Amino acid sequence: MEASVAIQVLPQRVGGNDEVCRIVDEAIAYIQTRFPDAYVGPFETTIQGEYDACMEVVAGVSRICTQAGAPEVATYVKIFFAPEEGVLTTEEKITKYHRDER
Repeated sequence: MEASVAIQVLPQRVGGNDEVCRIVDEAIAYIQTRFPDAYVGPFETTIQGEYDACMEVVAGVSRICTQAGAPEVATYVKIFFAPEEGVLTTEEKITKYHRDER
C-alpha cells in the first residue's frame, strides 16, 4: 500500500443540513464501493491503497456530489504517498484510541 488519502466534500448552495448530509452520504457510498474499508470520520473519509486507485476516487467524488444535486462542491484532500516504504494503515494509526473498554 503506497498511499493514504483523506477526502472531505462540502456541497455548496444546497438546501440545508439535511441536503448536505444526503449528498455527503452519496459521496461516502461511492467511496465505499471502491474502498469498502474506508474509514468514515466526522470531517473526512480516509482511504488507503495504490496511488492511482485513490486518485480515481478523488477525481470521481466531486462529480458524484454534483450528480446528486450540488451545483458546486468544495473538495479537500490530504495525500500521504510512500511508494517505496508504504504507509501506516489507518488501523495502525487509530487503534490505540478506539479500543473497546468494556
